[in-house]
Amino acid sequence: MKSVVVMNPKGGVGKSTLSTNIAGYFATRHHKVLLGDTDIQQSSRKWLSNRPPTLPTIQTWDYPADLVITAKPPANTTHVVIDTAASVSGWRLDKLIERADKIVVPLQPNFFDIQATYEFIQFLKNKEPKDQEKVQVIAMRVNPRTKAWHQLMDFAEKMNIFLLTYIRDTQNYSRFSSQGTTLFDVEASAFPSDYEQWGPLCEWLDN
Repeated sequence: MKSVVVMNPKGGVGKSTLSTNIAGYFATRHHKVLLGDTDIQQSSRKWLSNRPPTLPTIQTWDYPADLVITAKPPANTTHVVIDTAASVSGWRLDKLIERADKIVVPLQPNFFDIQATYEFIQFLKNKEPKDQEKVQVIAMRVNPRTKAWHQLMDFAEKMNIFLLTYIRDTQNYSRFSSQGTTLFDVEASAFPSDYEQWGPLCEWLDN
């Protein structure tokens, strides 16, 4: 069973967008997927409640947020995706890192998100080497033509933070979230740019 944890101590950086679309990616590849939500706002669970029954199935835990951190999935589950709270820390954070096969860290190109993410990346780098190897940073809501994007790229290079890929700033994801759908529930030909941006992340998740 593969466990993917999406985390960042900063709120509003796109954790739920990544979590739901990663779950959707796995589901459309016929995996038995479970989407967990450790945030008391339960954004991912609310999204899942809107998911049309005709689409590939994504299960969830019917547990309070704290119990999701340590809960065991059903025996037939092949892939677990966990959307985490911004405030996760202490034993909760340690447990999530421990259970993760892959850790996805979303980052937005603005000063406050960069600072919070940098500190978190440093924390992860001080963990065991095996924990460092399972981390990738994804730039979210990016417009490559803006000054903020170039500042982010400069900062990442100076801080030795590798950005696996970026997800562009588009209303498509807002529309998907309101419908309980994901990018991967539609044909790639409808959103070729978005599929291309997801390519490096999907390849890494599959390895």
